Amino acid sequence: MKRAHQQHRHQPSDAILAALSVDLLIQILERVDDPRDRKAWRLVCRDFLRAEALHRRALRVLRLEALPGLLRHYAACLDLLDLSACPGLGDHALAAALFAEAGSWRLKSVSLSRASGVGWRGLAALAAACPRLESVDLSHCVGVGDREAAALAAAEGLRMLRLDKCLRVTDVGLAKLAVGCPALENLRIKWCLEISDIGIELLAKKCRDLRVLDISYLKITNSSVKSISSLGKLEVLSMVGCSNIDDEGLQFLSDGSNSLRSIDVSRCDNVTASGLTSVIEGHICLQKLNVGDCFPELAPLFLSKLNGLKDSLTVLILDGFQVSASSLKIIGVNCKNLSEIGLGKCKWVTDEGISELVAGCVNLISIDLTCCHMLTDKALMAIGEQCKKLVCLRLESCNLITHRGLEHIGTGCPSLEEIDLTDCPVTDTAMKYLSRCSELMILKLGLCDKISSEGLVHIASNCKNLYELDLYRCIEVTDDGLAAIATGCSKLQKFNLCYCTQITDRGMKHLSCLEDLRDLELRGLHHVTSLGVTSIAIGCRRLTELDLKRCNLVDNVGLCALAQYTGNLRQINISYCPVSSMGLYKLLGTLKCLQDVKLVHLTHVPVERLELALRAYGGQLKKLKLFIGLRDLLSPWLIQMLQARRCRIRWVDKPLVFSP
Repeated sequence: MKRAHQQHRHQPSDAILAALSVDLLIQILERVDDPRDRKAWRLVCRDFLRAEALHRRALRVLRLEALPGLLRHYAACLDLLDLSACPGLGDHALAAALFAEAGSWRLKSVSLSRASGVGWRGLAALAAACPRLESVDLSHCVGVGDREAAALAAAEGLRMLRLDKCLRVTDVGLAKLAVGCPALENLRIKWCLEISDIGIELLAKKCRDLRVLDISYLKITNSSVKSISSLGKLEVLSMVGCSNIDDEGLQFLSDGSNSLRSIDVSRCDNVTASGLTSVIEGHICLQKLNVGDCFPELAPLFLSKLNGLKDSLTVLILDGFQVSASSLKIIGVNCKNLSEIGLGKCKWVTDEGISELVAGCVNLISIDLTCCHMLTDKALMAIGEQCKKLVCLRLESCNLITHRGLEHIGTGCPSLEEIDLTDCPVTDTAMKYLSRCSELMILKLGLCDKISSEGLVHIASNCKNLYELDLYRCIEVTDDGLAAIATGCSKLQKFNLCYCTQITDRGMKHLSCLEDLRDLELRGLHHVTSLGVTSIAIGCRRLTELDLKRCNLVDNVGLCALAQYTGNLRQINISYCPVSSMGLYKLLGTLKCLQDVKLVHLTHVPVERLELALRAYGGQLKKLKLFIGLRDLLSPWLIQMLQARRCRIRWVDKPLVFSP
């Protein structure tokens, strides 16, 4: 009877599940936002798993061995595939995974950023297998060149392409893309130093639909700007650091023949107020203007022309200028629709100037006042009173502000999500006032040596959405502060505790409760041992970046724990740690996702053992930092092998100094 009663009790639940159609399950799933809840959902039963597969549109792969199975399960519905964090990805693995599901792909966007192992064969397979492909990200693939560009040119429907820092792409590769992908609307070729005016001219002739173009740091001249000026649909143009472009080049943009909404000419040394004025006159609908670090002082003519943008301009970046109170008053009068202003490292910025600015620009949501050393609490009072919608406030190295000014920010800016107080003389009282900002997500307190655990208790009490916290060299913070943060800020993903010298293993035990933690910096924590690192490894399974440099009590035991539990670790720094060759073998032999490793001054690891460990590593290292004294001691064969695998070795010339 009891068994029958139990069976009867479970029947309604089974009946309900059977009555739910796939469409209804998908509608329910659309209301599940937390990734952990979505993971739990697909483990319920096969129907739930199938509904999740049909609903999923984006997939980020972290392990190469999981790629075939994941693609087999999700191929039919995916729009976006992110392989940027998939270590060891090469042409063969990419082609095999794509052709295994040939005919079923509906992929529109693929990210291969930093996938240094992918070459022309893999890109040719991508273009052939995905006929609907519209967007590809190859940024920071330093080995990508003209042959890879030619292979990708077969994707004739391509509309968005990122080639930032693809150092081997020349005018020839750009020409192939321009001819093969005439529908391109968004192209980013920042730091592609081999591209010249010839390539830009052909691009402008063939890709007439371009709307977004980033040519930052290219060695192009005014001739390229002349070619670009013919692009009638162009809306966003970034030319950061193009030192060969001057006012004559900007004159080509003055006739308004294109649709520019945003222009960035920051760090263009030869651009003056005259050239910028011509751009403004030709584009009365300009929404974003970045002229940071161009020329030293704002000219009256330039300021007066801003009045022509009073209805459209929302973002104005003036980093590095000399900006007087009268200039900020003019901006406040002429640019009332500003939502973002950048005054980082500007000279002569005073309380009076900020008061004049915010009196007119009450809709500001982002204000950057980094290194504006003359500002006091009066400026913060004005911001708190006028900028009720403020989301981001950067105050790094504003040495005259105190808790009194931050009281007005905490009271007047309830929507604040990010604040940078690095190197500011703030106290725990200031944290009490900032804790009123319940939407706070990013808090930077590096070098604030008056902040203690009491201040962290205030933050943890009300800032439940915090996901980034920087406490670099906050030497008064103790384990009790970490306990408060671990309890109150469970969404924390990025945490910097470098040189917080009072932290011990007990603090690490508290942090092990942060399941979402991904980036943890523990440099110089002399009281943290392998026991504390083991706690982190066991509790923080999603950790991808870890800095243990100068953690003098972390040895092989800590590395073995990391090897066992943190399978997703991609970046680690164990420089100066007292680990031996056994710990290094275990770390490199187990963690196949590692891409960036720093191994400076491992005094307990002989050179020959270091070489064996590096030879045996089965993953795809992209960056390796070593002491320069090893350059002549390691075999040339090893160095050539690493470089052939596109691993960039950085040799550092730092003496071996033992910390107290």
